[in-house]
Amino acid sequence: MLDAVTPAVDAVDLSAAGDPGSAFAAAHRQGLPLVLRTSGTTDRPRRVVRTTASWACSFVPYSRFTGIDGAARLWVPGPCSSTMNLFTLVHAHAVGAVVVASPDEATHACLTPTALSRLVSHGTARAGLQVVVAGDRLPPPLRQRAAAAGLRVRHYYGASELSFVACGDGAESLRPFPGAEIEIRSGVIWVRSPYLAVGYDRDGGPLVIGPDGFATVGDTGHLRDGVLVLTGRPDVVVTGGATVLLQDVEGVLQDVATSPVAVVGVPHAYLGSVIACVVEDANDLPEVRRVAAGRLSAAQRPRFWCHLASLPLSAAGKLDRQELHRLVVGARAGRGPARLLVPPARG
Repeated sequence: MLDAVTPAVDAVDLSAAGDPGSAFAAAHRQGLPLVLRTSGTTDRPRRVVRTTASWACSFVPYSRFTGIDGAARLWVPGPCSSTMNLFTLVHAHAVGAVVVASPDEATHACLTPTALSRLVSHGTARAGLQVVVAGDRLPPPLRQRAAAAGLRVRHYYGASELSFVACGDGAESLRPFPGAEIEIRSGVIWVRSPYLAVGYDRDGGPLVIGPDGFATVGDTGHLRDGVLVLTGRPDVVVTGGATVLLQDVEGVLQDVATSPVAVVGVPHAYLGSVIACVVEDANDLPEVRRVAAGRLSAAQRPRFWCHLASLPLSAAGKLDRQELHRLVVGARAGRGPARLLVPPARG
């Protein structure tokens, strides 16, 4: 397997660029690599390295899939800290699409499922708007609500390190993105395409590239009649479209805790999931919360804080995150051995 830690000399940090489209074009002309900040703590974010060609070669199939071309007026309300939004702005610049400030002006939009749900729920969706949805699973009921509101929805699955993997109308119709080959190995999704990143410029991350060119970030799923069915990624939670690696969060919090600390994703009505933290020693709570506020991003910061005398372990002696999830859900409902230590954060 390839060591995916690659120093990026003179790389262009698109996340910090005021105009990502122009910055990408300049890097492409100069043959410079890109750095994309992604999941990681606020004081040391993970930085994905990729060539400009790995994005540029997807512009034509992406335009065909989404209908975004030089005549499009594009609304992208999400932050540039998200690689899906960065790509969308870079692609818009490349094809000459106009970026607009509101959905009323737009012919197209790029949204997470959470943002799409809010748009539909608020009744502000304009019939005929073409929406590209990514960043999390698009469930059939939400797609049906959007269609009933007159929206035309396209959905794709990918990752910062893999870029485009599969696309369709929703989570139940994802087929390989043009140019991508998908294989399932022991339940894990592997993809080979010209869209892959090179690696990371420090510390490393979940990306693994095999000698055959297939790569994975650990997402799990299976193929059914050519359709990719996603089942998740161990130790990963998607909240409001942001991908959070639970081990990153635990690493920060465990630094100041005197006893074991664990985090898990729990359901949330608007964000899909949020992070809950469980401590074995309730006296650790003040310091752990202080560090979380200072070193974790908003997506990584726990919304629920629980106490459990002993974290559940698997037969192999590892944290049993599935059982921990059950116990935290029980604590929120006021039952079971785990108990909430502070009122949950709003939002």
